[in-house]
Amino acid sequence: MGELKPDVAALAAASGQTPALPDEPLVVIEPSRAWGALNLRELWAYRELLYFLTWRDVKVRYKQTALGVAWVVMQPLLSTLIFTVFLGVLARVPTDGVPYPLFVFAGLLPWTFFSAAVLNSGASLVGSAHLITKVYFPRPIIPAAATAGRLLDFAISFVILVVLLVIYGVRPPWSALLLLPVLVALLALLALGVGMWASAVNVKYRDVGVALPTLVQLWMFASPVIYPASLVPPRWRWAYALNPLVGIIEGFRSALFGLALDRTALLISAAFTLVLLVYSAYTFRRMEKSFADLV
Repeated sequence: MGELKPDVAALAAASGQTPALPDEPLVVIEPSRAWGALNLRELWAYRELLYFLTWRDVKVRYKQTALGVAWVVMQPLLSTLIFTVFLGVLARVPTDGVPYPLFVFAGLLPWTFFSAAVLNSGASLVGSAHLITKVYFPRPIIPAAATAGRLLDFAISFVILVVLLVIYGVRPPWSALLLLPVLVALLALLALGVGMWASAVNVKYRDVGVALPTLVQLWMFASPVIYPASLVPPRWRWAYALNPLVGIIEGFRSALFGLALDRTALLISAAFTLVLLVYSAYTFRRMEKSFADLV
């Protein structure tokens, strides 16, 4: 028979002595430093968790609300009504030949998704402290679920946009409509990049959570949501196009209304989104080790 080893801690406790603890932890669980630890294979293995966290976000958001998902429709519609009265009727903002209600709703649709996704994902890690401190799973799933949860709102609002297109008798060209899935994917990746970075930094600096709503609101006025990009003087358009939402929102209108597509602005948006995703992922992985201690 093998030799039985006594429980050192139990013997020390029985003798009234406190067992000596090592100065350094014997095992440290931390994310790998390799870029492969962004590990798409690991994220894919936890895809069901992404689904359940996304569904939880949707259910919690509309739980015990009198109007439920009707808020998804009311928010862009009420904003469209207000902007139409003050900017479309009174200020007479140019719209490149598109009826102003339709024009502004097409801008509010991607913007509402982007702003809601960024705000949700920016606060997602702090709001999921009970999960982060108890069990291991790939942490990027949390801001990703917060972003994915807003895609349902986007889909519902898009149905309203289709109704408006029918009412105004606008028929988007089929060739341009093929661009819409690409634009939605690009918009979602941009929101994920901003939200993932904000969520990581917000764990350490809670000022980010306080300042983020104001910064997002200012970002709307710096984007062609309620006015066309053509309103910007030509000599400043190169700088204006550095805003990644310019190419995306203008791309939405080009696809829906058959307007000329600004390929340069769209390429800038795609390049910015790619760089931002890489930087956000790097920042997230670098700070991830301290999440459980700070959250």
